[in-house]
Amino acid sequence: MLEAIFGDVLKELRTARKISQEKLAEYCELDRTYISLLERGLRQPTLITLFKISKALDITPSELIKKVEVKIKPVLK
Repeated sequence: MLEAIFGDVLKELRTARKISQEKLAEYCELDRTYISLLERGLRQPTLITLFKISKALDITPSELIKKVEVKIKPVLK
């Protein structure tokens, strides 16, 4: 559940900034398939990856996590 919500937030942020998975992966020095796995909730990012993704999306890591927290709150009730 948490993985899926993180993936949704990641995809929303990426598409809002009009960045392809390929470009995001390039900015983060990751593979495009890994970005896809994250967005589909099939993988969890490491702390280092979270910081790389945040930087590439021009958002702080804490803002990214906050967006996940906001989305998961109703699910946990």
